[in-house]
Amino acid sequence: MNTITWILTGLLAVVFTVSGVAKSTMSRERLIATGQTGIAPFPMPVVRAVAVAELFAVAALFVPWLSGTARVLTPLAAVGLVGVMIGAAVSHASLREPKAVAANVTLLALASFVAASRFAALG
Repeated sequence: MNTITWILTGLLAVVFTVSGVAKSTMSRERLIATGQTGIAPFPMPVVRAVAVAELFAVAALFVPWLSGTARVLTPLAAVGLVGVMIGAAVSHASLREPKAVAANVTLLALASFVAASRFAALG
């Protein structure tokens, strides 16, 4: 189970690093052109804040767990990503983008699994 959790954690880290870097550096037009259409209803300061939260979550998926310090932050980071994916799914649903909603729900499920696995391992 631990190996599966680490694999899924790595997958989440890749996805949210790419997303966070893109949202924190690209213009609205470029983000939409590259497929991040879910940002359309939101002002750019909100998009940038979500980007920073995603990047902090990526770090929190690994650092506390590996260091053994404040390990509860790792499953909490995964729960935070669940929240981000709920918002993304709602945004894409309002834009009538079922493929994007399916991708959001998949990432939500992966983050939920990592959160549950890490909470269970806390003891």
